[in-house]
Amino acid sequence: MATRRRPLWLLSLGGLVWGLSLAGAANVTGSPPNLVVLLMDDMGWGDLGVFGHPSKETPNLDRMASEGVLFPSFYAANPLCSPSRAALLTGRLPIRNGFYTTNAHARNAYTPQDVIGGISDSELLLPELLKKAGYANKIVGKWHLGHRPEFHPLKHGFDEWFGSPNCHFGPYDNKAAPNIPVYRDWEMIGRYYEDLKIDRKTGEANLTQIYLQEALDFMSRQHTSQQPFFLYWAIDATHAPVYASREFLGTSQRGLYGDAVREIDSSVGRILNHLQKLGISENTLVFFTSDNGAALISAPHQGGSNGPFLCGKETTFEGGMREPAIAWWPGHIPAGQVSHQLA
Repeated sequence: MATRRRPLWLLSLGGLVWGLSLAGAANVTGSPPNLVVLLMDDMGWGDLGVFGHPSKETPNLDRMASEGVLFPSFYAANPLCSPSRAALLTGRLPIRNGFYTTNAHARNAYTPQDVIGGISDSELLLPELLKKAGYANKIVGKWHLGHRPEFHPLKHGFDEWFGSPNCHFGPYDNKAAPNIPVYRDWEMIGRYYEDLKIDRKTGEANLTQIYLQEALDFMSRQHTSQQPFFLYWAIDATHAPVYASREFLGTSQRGLYGDAVREIDSSVGRILNHLQKLGISENTLVFFTSDNGAALISAPHQGGSNGPFLCGKETTFEGGMREPAIAWWPGHIPAGQVSHQLA
């Protein structure tokens, strides 16, 4: 039997989250802090107003930064979706956790449906550690660490899942390839473009609102049950083909991509407000970041901004690796902080 590899948490977002939570664990209630990780998809360093985007269309994220700590020098472990996410959840570099482009063990760095690799049972994920500490764990959105049953997130520490093993690519013809499935826990409840509509012509889709409600409902339930929770909100609205709900379509100066960013910003604001309404904001660490830099190949209408940095997704230049990052924890993280340390 393979030995499960212990991650070096200080090398990852998991280490940052874990370290911040331990630093503030002695709170008023005496209960472990809740953890909320808001992971965006292909969002660039320069997409937020607080990072200098001239449109200034992210008031909620800018407020989150003003009330917490901003990390201008926060890096992903890889400039591509799957390896970055594997590193985030394992605390191990892609070359160690099996997620790098040419690895035969887990060729999951790219996303065609014929990829058969995924996260190894030998890897110990953050939700598995948290479950041992009594947490309830939910993933909302894109998993991207394998679509076969042995790679299912509920086999790797999560208790609930609403989302997909892949991105919302498509539509496919259901002959050569089926449309990407969407799951609630173990049950497939539909497919993108068929049951969860995405209009490729207009960019209209209600997915972000569905994902938002899943997050709000989970936090409410866990507050009622008095069980600490880990919410991993990994939505993909800013990954091409970009989408936004009808309420946000046509509202941004930046076109469809900006519409998606505005809807994400609004959703983050509602999540933070919900935590405050429940009275648990001072017992909940919230961390916002992206899996990799903006995909310039999709710009300008389907891709974001990496600010002053060179290149973007799929490159190891700054634009591909440096990500927007904000930590928010009222009562524990002093407001208005900026950390220029590498993270």
